[in-house]
Amino acid sequence: MSRNRKSGTVTIIPNLSIIDIAEEGKGVGKADELVIFVDKAVPGDVVDVRLVKKKKNFAEAVIESLSKASELRDDPFCQHFGVCGGCKWQHMQYGAQLTFKHKNVEAALQRLAKIDTSSMEPILGSAKNTYYRNKLEYTFSNKRWLNKQDMPARADDLSGERGERSESVTHEEHSARLENNINPELEMNALGFHVPLRFDKILDVQHCYLQAEPSNSIRNSVRAYALEHQLSFYDLRNHEGSLRNLIIRTSSTLEVMVAVVFAYAEQEQINGLMEHLKLNFPEITSLLYIENQKKNDTIFDQDVVTYAGRDHIFEEMNGLKFKIGVKSFYQTNSDQAHELYKITKDFAGFSGDELVYDLYTGAGTIANFVAGSVKQVVGIEYVPTAIEDAKFNSALNKIDNTIFYAGDMKDILTREFIAEHGKPDVVITDPPRAGMHADVVMRLLEMEAEKIVYVSCNAATQARDLALLKEKYDVVRIKPVDMFPHTQHVENVVLLKFAGRTVHVPED
Repeated sequence: MSRNRKSGTVTIIPNLSIIDIAEEGKGVGKADELVIFVDKAVPGDVVDVRLVKKKKNFAEAVIESLSKASELRDDPFCQHFGVCGGCKWQHMQYGAQLTFKHKNVEAALQRLAKIDTSSMEPILGSAKNTYYRNKLEYTFSNKRWLNKQDMPARADDLSGERGERSESVTHEEHSARLENNINPELEMNALGFHVPLRFDKILDVQHCYLQAEPSNSIRNSVRAYALEHQLSFYDLRNHEGSLRNLIIRTSSTLEVMVAVVFAYAEQEQINGLMEHLKLNFPEITSLLYIENQKKNDTIFDQDVVTYAGRDHIFEEMNGLKFKIGVKSFYQTNSDQAHELYKITKDFAGFSGDELVYDLYTGAGTIANFVAGSVKQVVGIEYVPTAIEDAKFNSALNKIDNTIFYAGDMKDILTREFIAEHGKPDVVITDPPRAGMHADVVMRLLEMEAEKIVYVSCNAATQARDLALLKEKYDVVRIKPVDMFPHTQHVENVVLLKFAGRTVHVPED
């Protein structure tokens, strides 16, 4: 390890070469036997780093200075880069992002499931790298995250001259230390995103590159109206205030949904803001509001009031229409979701006479997408409202060969259920990040469907499940799909075929 320079408890490691990138998106370097994960580092960088956390065999660090910039680096396009928790890879060229996403999926499957990935297909990149999301949710807070420009003019005891932070103090630490020394004239209300690891601090977003117009205009207009009319922004610690969340959904049909979540607001205040939105943004198709006075932000158990327009918007894909409500689940990258579902359908290789089980069906998007190519689709989903959407979407598109059930997957997918509905020829499973419950995996092994198409947003939990399914199945196709440019997240589609191996599955 290079000789460290210490200042108090500060440890600096100079000239650290970044050789890889970790699954969570941080750069990886090695100093002797110590593995160091470096925030905002790109493979190929040579950096001086400051350790912020150290364990026996690894440490976490931040960049103090960039000695040599990687050829893979790119200029961040967003003014909020480095503080906002989204788009953390925008300082890396998009082609390099795809390379490392592909590599991370491959490594997870090899390491955790011992799968041969030699025939793994190239990752499918997203045609849009900005403005690709169809849904964003913003948070109101009376405790805005402070940037360097907000700091007191002089704080020599905490930083360098003119109030600038010293090299050994991160912006986050600087902001936290000066929190009690704030100019009382500063505007502390914010509408934007949570700062990572600070649940009560909200970054006041001026422009977000994730969702196309009118998203930015609506958010900024709502903030301006609230400040002008002195509507209180939510206090996340004390649970008080009028304005809590703002949800904006857009669609490929150019429809717009806006839902304002209030906490403790008078009806006159609610009507005032909603009327402002109605008059100033006539393109809004669905204008809704919710009053949520719970301690958490979830709205699935809350009543939704339609102020103007419909209570839903429509999305279109492959000639099908899908009803989207404020509580509906729908892939947030519409264009890339279409590509994902085409790959899923291609992997399944339908002949037209299959019985398909669609597990974790959500609003039945995949089920309805493949219904025209199979005999019947049976969809199962935990959220009852999503199943209602799935049924509605089938009826909307005059699809009569789908059946949907709501309930916990491991409780619904029983031997009795399979006996009633028939053994599936193909199973499509698209579970949440946690992967499938062990009981569901055991049921799949017991069913012995000819094919399983496993769509995953978490290669690690997918690999865990594949390691179990390997007892009876061979992995024959693998293809990652990038749904979220400038993040470390990636979807992966795997085709498994029944190999005829006999394995004892325990009785219930």
